[in-house]
Amino acid sequence: MTKKHKVEPIGGPPSDVEHLKKESNYLRGSLVESLQNRITGGLSELDNRLLKFHGSYMQDDRDVRNERQKQKLEPSFQFMLRVVTPGGVSTPEQWLVIDELAEKYGSGSIKLTTRQAFQLHGVLKWNLKDTIKSINDTLLTTLAACGDVNRNVMCNPNPEQSQVHTEVFHWAQQITTHLAPRTPAYHEIWLEGEKLIDSTELLKVEGADPVEPIYGPVYLPRKFKIGIAVPPSNDVDVYSQDLGYIAIVEKGKLVGFNVTVGGGMGMTHGDTNTYPQLGRVIGFIKPEQVNEIAEKTVTIQRDYGNRSVRKYARFKYTIDRHGLDWFVAELQERLGWELEPARPFHFENSGDRYGWQKDKNGRWNLTLYVQSGRIADQEGYQLKTGLREIAKIHTGDFRLTANQNLMIAGITTAKKAKIIALLGQYGITDGGQHSAIRRSSLSCVAFPTCGLAMAEAERYLPTLVDKLEPILEEVGLRDNEINIRMTGCPNGCARPALGEIAFIGKSPGKYNMYMGAGFSGDRLSKLYRENVDENEILETLKPIIHRYAAERDNEEHFGDFVIRTGYVKPVISGTDFHS
Repeated sequence: MTKKHKVEPIGGPPSDVEHLKKESNYLRGSLVESLQNRITGGLSELDNRLLKFHGSYMQDDRDVRNERQKQKLEPSFQFMLRVVTPGGVSTPEQWLVIDELAEKYGSGSIKLTTRQAFQLHGVLKWNLKDTIKSINDTLLTTLAACGDVNRNVMCNPNPEQSQVHTEVFHWAQQITTHLAPRTPAYHEIWLEGEKLIDSTELLKVEGADPVEPIYGPVYLPRKFKIGIAVPPSNDVDVYSQDLGYIAIVEKGKLVGFNVTVGGGMGMTHGDTNTYPQLGRVIGFIKPEQVNEIAEKTVTIQRDYGNRSVRKYARFKYTIDRHGLDWFVAELQERLGWELEPARPFHFENSGDRYGWQKDKNGRWNLTLYVQSGRIADQEGYQLKTGLREIAKIHTGDFRLTANQNLMIAGITTAKKAKIIALLGQYGITDGGQHSAIRRSSLSCVAFPTCGLAMAEAERYLPTLVDKLEPILEEVGLRDNEINIRMTGCPNGCARPALGEIAFIGKSPGKYNMYMGAGFSGDRLSKLYRENVDENEILETLKPIIHRYAAERDNEEHFGDFVIRTGYVKPVISGTDFHS
């Protein structure tokens, strides 16, 4: 076992959020009273922070914010709801409920997130309880979809691809359940559950926390993310996760997982002490050890994460501050056993494979390209309506991918013709008519609903791609995959630091431009141009794309090319991201 050097938890006074969590009585706070307040459509900042643990963020429509201020009206408050779907799998019945709630209480559309979860936008405070209750009635939940806890556990979206994928999906479900908060507050507030205990009295009990045995009364210093990858696909961007599992398959059987720790995408503009980071492989475990590794890793972050300054509180900074050797030693001491040496594996890509495929059970799966993960109807492309009609007859399930796309899965041969007819009736395709760069694009929501957005992302990236496509077609690269990602701020929701070309918003119409990430998600991008607008982006990329077309090696990816030719330097550790 690695020799352990003792460290102390980070010093400094706890942040206001830490005080809030401690005083919240296990996530209750004054949410009940705030929800019943009819004078305002919003919540206090403190209750909004607590609401995140219950799966919701308070937002306002920023498109009308200034006009409402002029009229001396409060912001157009609305709420985003996120639904936990481990591995992105949902039934047709659950899909229909989400679809109905989007129409009845939301903005009308459904958002598929980069963490394989549903999001509903535009829900009013008065409708939160009915919406959350309806979600739970269909055996889904919003609990721990946000907040300082473990979030939705990601994995390859096709459990029927092989027996290995079925097992991996099982473990994604198991981890989600094992790390879910235990507080009864969620059921009391949203599901009208009986108040079973006075949790304030339990705080006086010695030893393990009787309400939250894993998290304790103040939960984690920040959010925590877990993903499971099945090589050769790295569709979940496993190196971006706080804790990652890489499936090791020998002779067609899952023998265990390599474990990665300390990944994360967010940073803060202008603060070089913040940076995206790649997870590092620390060893190999057997499948039955998955939950124990997850729990002990979470408790280390609980005990040693920065609770003074939230922007330094992510797990990646805890590891970088104390060292990887310290973490492994601390983990093995808490486990009472040692990890085995990591085993060989190989990733080839991080994208989705579109179109029709047959699974191990002889059923059909269809992966559809969904631009920016937005399920909505457009003229000539009635995606939302078409999927609703498919859900009414479908006997398989729906699977959300980590790239914001959708798989209609488990289609029987008998139903295939009917589903093909519905796809044609509503103009829905697998996206094969689009360029490869469009099908490889990711963006966050940004304006108008995200309060952190500094620039457009979801509403603008398709327009930028429109202008890049002629350049790519001109040099014969229309069908060459290049991962392109855009976010409205540096928090990293669309994992921009893993885009071969990436844009992070600075202000309306202005972005920092990055290049050079690894095609399979194993290398970070590097800043190439700062604070550029659309014209500067196109003027910058056009000669690089032309040179790439003329000088690339056989099957050389764009990220590798810009490093080999000296446009940017390779970044394999976030500590070098700003250098």
